[in-house]
Amino acid sequence: MAENWSSGAAYDGYIGRWSRHVAERFVRWLDPRPDAAWLDVGCGSGALTAAVLRDARPSRVVGVDPSPDFVDHARSTIDDERAEFAVGDGGALSVAEESVDYVVSGLVLNFIADPDAALAEMSRVARAGSTIAAYVWDYTEGMQMLRVFWDVAVELDPAAADLDEATRFPLCRPEPLRRLFEAAGLADVEQSDITVTTEFADFDDYWNPFLSGQGPAPGYCASLSSVDLDRLREALHDRLAPDDGPIGLTAGAWAVKGTRVA
Repeated sequence: MAENWSSGAAYDGYIGRWSRHVAERFVRWLDPRPDAAWLDVGCGSGALTAAVLRDARPSRVVGVDPSPDFVDHARSTIDDERAEFAVGDGGALSVAEESVDYVVSGLVLNFIADPDAALAEMSRVARAGSTIAAYVWDYTEGMQMLRVFWDVAVELDPAAADLDEATRFPLCRPEPLRRLFEAAGLADVEQSDITVTTEFADFDDYWNPFLSGQGPAPGYCASLSSVDLDRLREALHDRLAPDDGPIGLTAGAWAVKGTRVA
């Protein structure tokens, strides 16, 4: 099943509203020095770029993403002369060697076909002593809105297990993530878990973003017949909000950082 990444606005209503909170915590964890040059690989709708601009006092931030629609959305929503955006591939960055002080990536390494090549590219553009860092959702347990979705979907349709991000993306666990950074030759590799609260006003606030078509779970919903989609909706409603009240979950991510040696 092909995944659709064509609307930054729809993505923000689905996952982006939570990833912005994780991005803020991630930037604080990096404890960055001011007046540095940043590169945001897989910038998407601009959540991490916005956090860097707000909290890191950078000299400039370049955001790169393969989706022209996401790049256009980021440009239209981030009005800051220090920021620029370009369509580009994380495995072949059109950025000069040793030109960046911080290379970061939010929620995208698992979607890159060759993450080792992506880390090599991130290292190539980073200056000696620079920080390279990333974060990914903890799909096994921590990203509860998706964990509940796939648990219920698989109960109704066992074939859906092959689409579950926890199955597809082993990189979204601490040990493989650390190994990826260490294999890239980065020094002083550190990890952290970042967890934020996800508050949904009611079940519709939880469910409607799954109809956006953006990403694996909404893509699965789009593939279902109307009857099967209604079955999934009702099963999720019974699991999460049988009394039609607010829904409180958590969104957990794993973060990793390392230093590019000379």
